Amino acid sequence: MKLSSTVPLLFAATLVLFGQEAMPRMSSVDPSSGKAGDVIAVTGENLDKANVDKVYLTDDKNDFVCEVTGQTATEIKLKIPAKAAGRLALMILTTGKEPKLITQPVKVTIE
Repeated sequence: MKLSSTVPLLFAATLVLFGQEAMPRMSSVDPSSGKAGDVIAVTGENLDKANVDKVYLTDDKNDFVCEVTGQTATEIKLKIPAKAAGRLALMILTTGKEPKLITQPVKVTIE
């Protein structure tokens, strides 16, 4: 294989690697329970505004949009919505050209 034919392949591989968006992931919530109006802190990775557009609490039938009161790459602070109740999972709406709703493996109990 000639060097001239490997350069375009390396360039294409670089675009694929650096073109991928960082996938947000939540790993824990503190406190693990609360009531409407309380603020909870969720930790994880790639949680900044460049990757996460909105955060919801969901029971797979009803989705409750959360007010974000603070957001960094490793933590999001959320205000529990008024109508949320029960054991709910956190769900993220990603940013980018093709936003995705991703249910996270983190749950919170709303009193």
